[in-house]
Formats: sequence, structure tokens, C-alpha cells
Amino acid sequence: MSAEPHPTLPPVRLHSDAELARDALVAPLFARAVRLARWAGPGTRVDIGGELAAAQLPEAAEVLGLDAADPASAVYASQAWRVAVDTGLVDVTEPEEGGGDSANSANSGGSGVEEAGAAEPGEDLALLTGGAPGDVLDIWLAALDTVLADAAVPDLDDLVDALDAGGEIDFDQLDWNPRREADFLDGVLANLYLLTVAEGGSADAPVPLPVLAASMVVPDDMADPTDAVLEQVSDAMMRLDDQFRQLEPIGLVEYQPVDEELLAEAEADDEDMAVGAGAGQADDDADEDVSRYGMVRLTPLGLYGVRARMLEAGVEAPAVGELAGKGADTLLDVVSSYPEHAAQAEMELWLAGRALPAAVAELLDAARGDDPGAPLRRLRCQQALAPAGPEAEPAVRAVLDDAELGGLARVWLAERGVSDVPAPDGAMVFWLTVDTIAAQLAADGETEELPLLMETLTAHHTGFFDRVWRVEHPATAYVLEAMGRLHPDKKAAKEARKAAFKARSRQP
Repeated sequence: MSAEPHPTLPPVRLHSDAELARDALVAPLFARAVRLARWAGPGTRVDIGGELAAAQLPEAAEVLGLDAADPASAVYASQAWRVAVDTGLVDVTEPEEGGGDSANSANSGGSGVEEAGAAEPGEDLALLTGGAPGDVLDIWLAALDTVLADAAVPDLDDLVDALDAGGEIDFDQLDWNPRREADFLDGVLANLYLLTVAEGGSADAPVPLPVLAASMVVPDDMADPTDAVLEQVSDAMMRLDDQFRQLEPIGLVEYQPVDEELLAEAEADDEDMAVGAGAGQADDDADEDVSRYGMVRLTPLGLYGVRARMLEAGVEAPAVGELAGKGADTLLDVVSSYPEHAAQAEMELWLAGRALPAAVAELLDAARGDDPGAPLRRLRCQQALAPAGPEAEPAVRAVLDDAELGGLARVWLAERGVSDVPAPDGAMVFWLTVDTIAAQLAADGETEELPLLMETLTAHHTGFFDRVWRVEHPATAYVLEAMGRLHPDKKAAKEARKAAFKARSRQP
């Protein structure tokens, strides 16, 4: 018998769609795109490709509350306009390439000056105020796609350096593969997502940039990165520093950039950034120094966005609450592979939408079985029933005589101080002991706490190993073998190994 494999990703607890939609609407870049969409009208002109005409950029910057004289404002306005167009917040009618009307031709001496295209608010703009939160989030996801595509493009200096004599980009010199760069960024976000939702992880705890870069570069089996690998980590950090600066305005991440003084120091000393940061392996006393190398965390909206992209790519990325409409059999099967805190949250949400007596009876029925996953299902059932009140008692009492559930029922009733609980017979005690240890092994493996549990369960039963090997439980031999490895008392461990051999000999 063995535990079922855990899913690739632990479940995430997302904010409600309404909360996430509000977050999307106030994300700086998205809010700018919305303002430009509302501004677009008969006087708005666009160039080939739907880009806002250069002459319109100062006015667009003023609409956004930016200083039109600042060159950076034109960049912000152009980016916001591109998001508005790509998301359908703005509809554009592009000019015909190389075309021109007769008036333009006459004014230019027949030179064929191109017409300007026109723009107007798109139909989707109304969804931001009149649609459901899900409509807002769909538009925001489209905006995220645009920003991620932009973030995967090399910076302007690199593009200029890669221009050949004919003014075309030499991609061999640039060493830029669009698919590879997009995959790298998706991988970074997936790793950041995993670090955020993994058991013990917290959305409130930012991840040091060197740690994230190292997760993409350093092989899992490499204990001490070589200088060449550290140089790759440094390069990855610099790429990520630029990319996270671009991703923050769309609301995906909160980012503390690499310290500019540190960049200057590294450039002056010709040192690798990752060497200075210890590739993210600094101790707690150096937290302040590590933060100089950049810190990043996914926002609640960012968790939603990355999960949506992973689901679209076919990755299993569960979310707490999505089992609320399923049956108890599905609930217990799925949460058996969840970390305990996520399983408890999922089960509480499942119970919250049901009449308690019927829900408890359904859970108990789903916990039955002699398959390898049954012990962990019963453990999750016991955890689900832990917060249940007096309304659950009739359904629990109904299984007191059940061979598989009677022990669970007695534990639940005893924890509530019920005085008339019948004592279990010896067979039930030993069966419950095997079932409990099998469930713990399936849930967490051979943890440091398990030997103490084994010692506690066996200490009060004289001749425990002389009797337990006869227990009619599918996991008896498996549990005894584990006790032979883990029991803290050497004599008891030896007895467990002998009992395991006897249990195996009984199997057909």
C-alpha cells in the first residue's frame, strides 16, 4: 500500500471575483487603458498597426494626468493605448498602407501621404461598468497577455545594437527566440506561484529575486553552483528585474527592484549579482542585504492571473472552494491529496452550503472502503466532522456498530464529552490503530512525529504485536513494516518486523 501522489500544485485560496475585479480596475496600467478608451472618439487618429498617432500622444498623456513634456509620458500613453486596443476596449479603423485621399494628395503635391486611421470606444468598454466581475477579469486577462508579450521582448538598446546594415533586426546577433523567452517568463511565474501556494508559503511573504532566478537556472541535483551557473543566475536576475518592473503596473506582482546602487557597484567591480547574493542562500541575518537584490510577490490578482494561464495550458491548478458542488465521495478523494490546511478549508466550505445531518451522513458513507486510499479518506472525514455541532450527533451514532467507522464515531463523541458511548472491543481498537497509522503515512509520509504516534498507540496494549498482525485490514502488513523501521523502541521495532512477516504470510 502506498500514498496517492500529491497533485503538481497545491490548491490556492483565491479572493472573490468581485474583489479581484476591483483590484483589476485600479491596476495603474489597466486604469490608464480604460481612461484612454473613454477618451477615444472622432478626433482620435491612429497609425498602421493601430498605434496612437504621434501627434496624439501629448493629449493622451494629459488625459492620463501625466506631464506631456516628459518623454516618458509618451511611452506610458502608448503602452496604455496598446492595452486598450488589444483588449477590445478601443476599436480602431487602420489607414490603408501607402494610401491617401485626394485632399491629402493635393496638399502634399501628390506625394501619397497616408491617411490616419480612426478610433472609438469598443463594445467591451461597457462591460467594465455594466457587466459581471467575471467580464472585468476576462478583459484584464487579455491585458495581461499583452503585457507579458511586451515583457518578453528585449529592451530597445539591445534591439538597436542588433540592427543590420539594411535596418533589419539580426536575430542571430540578438540571440532572442520569442517562444523561448515567453516560455522562460511563464516558467518563472509558475515557480513564483508554487512558492506562494506551497504549504508553509504565504502570499504575504515576498520571494528574493536570486532565489527565483536560481530556481530557473540551477539544476536540482547541483548542491554548489559553479561560477558559470552563478553567472547565468545573474543574467536571469537582470532580465527578471526589467520584466517585473513591466509587470507591476498591470497588478500582477508587487516588486521591490534591484537596488540601483548595487547595480552600479556590481558594474564597477565586474562582479556577478548572484555571487553577491549567494544565489539566494543567505541566512536570516542577511535579509536586509538580500532585499537589495530584489523582492517579488504575486498579488491576489496575480495568483488569479497566473492560475488562469496555467489552466489554459492544461496544468492542474486547483482552487479551494471549487469542490463545493461535488459529492462527498469526490470531496474526500480530492482533499486526500491536499495539504492539511487546504483540505480543512475546502471541507468547511463544502459543509457550509449543506444541511448538516444529511451532509455528515454523506461524508461517513463516502469514508467507507478497503481500497488503498480509504484510511486517508477516513482521516479527512474525521477532520471535516471536527467543527460539527450537536446536529451531527444522530448521524455519527448511526455508525457506532460499523466495523470501519465505529472507532471514528467513538472518538468524535468522546471529544464532546458524551457519557453513554459504548467501549470498543479489542478488534476495533487494533483495527483503528492500523487505520490511523496508514492514514498518517498516506497523508505526510514518514514524518518526525510518526514514531511518537506509534509509541503512544502501542504503549498501553500488552502483547500488541502478538495480536495486531491478525487484524483484517488491507494495510496491516504495510503499517507493521513501517513500525519496524520507525518505532523509537528497538525491542518494539523488532517485534513489529516479526509481526509484519506473519501478516504477509497470511496474504494470498
